[in-house]
Amino acid sequence: MAIYLDAGTTYSKIISDSELFNNEYLVKVSNEKYFYILPSKIIKNQNIIPSKSCGHMTNADENEIIALANGAKKHNLSSDATILDLGSRDAKWIKFKNSKFHDMDWNTSCASSTGATIEMLMKFYDVRTEALKFNDEKFAVTCGIFGIEKIMDSISSGEKPEDAISKFVHGIAFNAWNFAKKPEVIYLSGGFCENNCFVESLSKYCKVIKLGRFILCEGLY
Repeated sequence: MAIYLDAGTTYSKIISDSELFNNEYLVKVSNEKYFYILPSKIIKNQNIIPSKSCGHMTNADENEIIALANGAKKHNLSSDATILDLGSRDAKWIKFKNSKFHDMDWNTSCASSTGATIEMLMKFYDVRTEALKFNDEKFAVTCGIFGIEKIMDSISSGEKPEDAISKFVHGIAFNAWNFAKKPEVIYLSGGFCENNCFVESLSKYCKVIKLGRFILCEGLY
């Protein structure tokens, strides 16, 4: 049984050639493979032994940048392509030029570029992802902590939590575009693909092509 695991901080993604869990975590079945997204804490409880893995929450045997590059290559990308992967904990991007690896960067230390801050804010203010709408205004998010302060000040002044968080999401999208060196097109990987507010905010600065949440898993086989 083959199991390919991308063990993220909050959620883990698995591609397997066999059924592992009940339908609660099953996303799709394609080409005789099962695709799962589940809370990372379950991975530890289930004692799953992957064939190959990457990510923070496992004894990874593959570098995430390499997995991202290999997974992206399996999709119909242009010969000059920038692939941006955003998760709860880090942000990373790679660039191909003439279909060959050209450049990369990996930010593992600043919450202003990642999703953990958004997740905490949404839980604190009881805001669902669907309530976040693109806002043409943005907070200048140079630091996740300062960003939280701006959100709290804005809400204290009477702004709706979902509107303030949407401005923060726009700020993160702007940061991500700058972090990736302002490309005209970004191939987006990771959980932010499902955040319409983020995708619309990023689309203000470049064309966005969503690759989904399983790119790193795909790069493991």
